[in-house]
Amino acid sequence: MLKIIKGMKKGSKPEVIEPPPGPNGPSDVTVNHASRSVIPPAQLTSVKSQAIGQTASPQTCVIEVTPLLKDVPISERHVLFIKKANMCAVSFDFFDALKKVKEKEIKRQNLQELVDLVQSGSSKMNEIMQQEMVSMISMNIFRALPPAAYENTGAIDGDPEEDEMYLEPSWPHLQLVYELLLRYVVSSDTDTKVAKRFIDHSFVLNLLDLFDSEDPREREYLKTILHRIYGKFMVHRPFIRKAINNIFYRFIFETERHPGLGELLEILGSIINGFAVPMKEEHKLFLVRALIPLHKAKFINYYHQQLSYCITQFVEKDYKLADIVIRGLLKYWPDTNCTKEILFLGELEEVLDATQPAEFQLCMVPLFQRVGRCINSPNFQVAERALFWWNNEHIVDLIAQNREVILPILFEPLEKNIRGHWNQAINGLTGNVRKMFIEMDADLFEECNNQFLEKEAMVYQMLEQRELTWKKLEAIASGGDDMVMVN
Repeated sequence: MLKIIKGMKKGSKPEVIEPPPGPNGPSDVTVNHASRSVIPPAQLTSVKSQAIGQTASPQTCVIEVTPLLKDVPISERHVLFIKKANMCAVSFDFFDALKKVKEKEIKRQNLQELVDLVQSGSSKMNEIMQQEMVSMISMNIFRALPPAAYENTGAIDGDPEEDEMYLEPSWPHLQLVYELLLRYVVSSDTDTKVAKRFIDHSFVLNLLDLFDSEDPREREYLKTILHRIYGKFMVHRPFIRKAINNIFYRFIFETERHPGLGELLEILGSIINGFAVPMKEEHKLFLVRALIPLHKAKFINYYHQQLSYCITQFVEKDYKLADIVIRGLLKYWPDTNCTKEILFLGELEEVLDATQPAEFQLCMVPLFQRVGRCINSPNFQVAERALFWWNNEHIVDLIAQNREVILPILFEPLEKNIRGHWNQAINGLTGNVRKMFIEMDADLFEECNNQFLEKEAMVYQMLEQRELTWKKLEAIASGGDDMVMVN
């Protein structure tokens, strides 16, 4: 969990850092660096729209010890801040721990100082300082991610749990950069009208690309930061939803691999919770086209908890969506994956908890046909999870109100379990459910029992007839070569 520390104490006034006076105004600022080489196009592309062109090439900046920001006069802090930001934009090789140790430590100290400055709220940054800081952040975090474990091994269909976890070697510095970005976004001193010039759509899109990182520490920071950006920058909200939508489409129809899907769904759960009712058609389409199809992935267990929460939020917001959700889950039902079946049964129970009788009646026939098959599952955990539905009072009430339809569907599966399921615990649970149906409506139960016995008798009669036919064919076949078969 990321702990958000409050800013300055009440009553203290922030010090506004202004650029030093000069003939050319704020832009006439000189930073101590070796040269002002032109930024390569590839580097410029990687940071999208950030205004890096106004600063020195970070890799040519001289890394040196500088005074603390709090120790210099306010009039000089502008230049020193930009100098520190330029030094922090330099990247190092962290695979070699003994390489440029001194420079790495100077960068770490400067990053920590910038974090403390933004967090304290004691000094208000002007537009140029914000621009340089966001530019430096972009240079550090927007980078090419290493290939995923399954890409190296070629095991595309392998279990992600078996993949070796990758931890970013530069995390001691990268964490401070993310912390700085987080403090900048959540700060009450950050003016969204100014900040949106730097934290624009391209910046947000690059953040979303980083959710593909296999380092869980990085994804946790990204989740918190993107959620804060969504809350603070209203102009970005439709864009963020659409961009997440596109990530889901690619996952569903192409890769079925994305380490950050759980974090993205966690953000969406909070977003959906804030949707106004009645919901827009855009949000309903997102449910049908993106969220429900996420159930078809093989390794859904890695993000199912967050997905289930999002789905349930939709139904709680608009109970009329229950039929669409239930039929969607039935469409993607995992017939040959018992682990997924258990997850689906649990999710369906949560959805039914928010389902009203009218919507329940629309889908109860296909729903309980599926439940009947689950009750008869040879996997005792699947059968047990289905029978546990009768511990839910709301579901039992819905069943009781529609027992004339549901009991005839479930009677045969229940009888089959009692007569022949291999697991004794399932036999006991089935007996309890059977008893509940008798208490609901004894006459209906007796009628279903008579129909079942009649059906059983007909099946037995058909089997006898089939056996008799086979015996006649055997007798004819053994009668000799002079026997002639007539059609």
